[in-house]
Amino acid sequence: MTAERPDQDLPATVHDDGRYPTTTPLDGVLADQAPTRLPVVPVPSAGDHPALSIQGLAKAFGGKIAVDGISLDVPAGSFYGMVGPNGAGKTTTLSMATGLLRPDFGTALVHGVDVWANPLEAKKMMGILPDGVRLFDRLTGEQLVTYAGLLRGMDRDVVASRVGDLLRALDLGKDTGTLVVDYSAGMTKKIALASALIHAPKVLILDEPFESVDPVSAANIRSILDSYVASGGTVIVSSHVMDLVQRMCDHVAVVSGGRLLAAGTVDEVRGAMSLEDKFVELVGGRNETEGLEWLRTS
Repeated sequence: MTAERPDQDLPATVHDDGRYPTTTPLDGVLADQAPTRLPVVPVPSAGDHPALSIQGLAKAFGGKIAVDGISLDVPAGSFYGMVGPNGAGKTTTLSMATGLLRPDFGTALVHGVDVWANPLEAKKMMGILPDGVRLFDRLTGEQLVTYAGLLRGMDRDVVASRVGDLLRALDLGKDTGTLVVDYSAGMTKKIALASALIHAPKVLILDEPFESVDPVSAANIRSILDSYVASGGTVIVSSHVMDLVQRMCDHVAVVSGGRLLAAGTVDEVRGAMSLEDKFVELVGGRNETEGLEWLRTS
């Protein structure tokens, strides 16, 4: 959180550390008077910050607005789902929030660190699985995850130990020597997830992590993520599969047309309805099926 300025319409003096004083010097103070030391609003500790805070994020491509001023706080230690139809702006929002795409307006902070003002510090705390990411697919699976760990500045022995653990947990142990280019779509998704996990980040941002993943692997991934959240980590998942989000997440945000329609705990957002029914109610757009009477087999 950022310390708020007082309501009085007075000029404020900002201290070197960026804090605002609770009072401001009045005009007309005698020059020969020693200034009184002013009390300041204490800076919140790291634990007081949301895991991810985005404020007024906006992005347009040509004349089309993709994200229209989304503001959202993700509590630390939550399993947070971001849901919306195809083209809703989920991927664009997460790309701006993680430093992959520069916003036209707005800010993104990870545990209080500005992603765009201090990108190296912010990205140390994040593990990111973008949708449709291109990997160094001429490396083997083992080499790719090792490379990701070494790029993070990790000790080589620690990396080697964690790579083995991750590949076994994600059922890729028998494919460590296979080139990533020869992986199936589901295996590629899993090796990209391993690369995002290798440095044990504080926040995991996963864009459609279960797409093309078989049910057994999906169950294993959910188990890994549940344990990660239970240990204090934060997971943010983008998806358009309502049932998956309802079963997996404790918080959810509904996005459509580049705007935030609802956010809160899953129970708060869905109310007495299923999440899917609430989603359809919020988003709308369900088409009538009249005119398909010819679609019959007998």
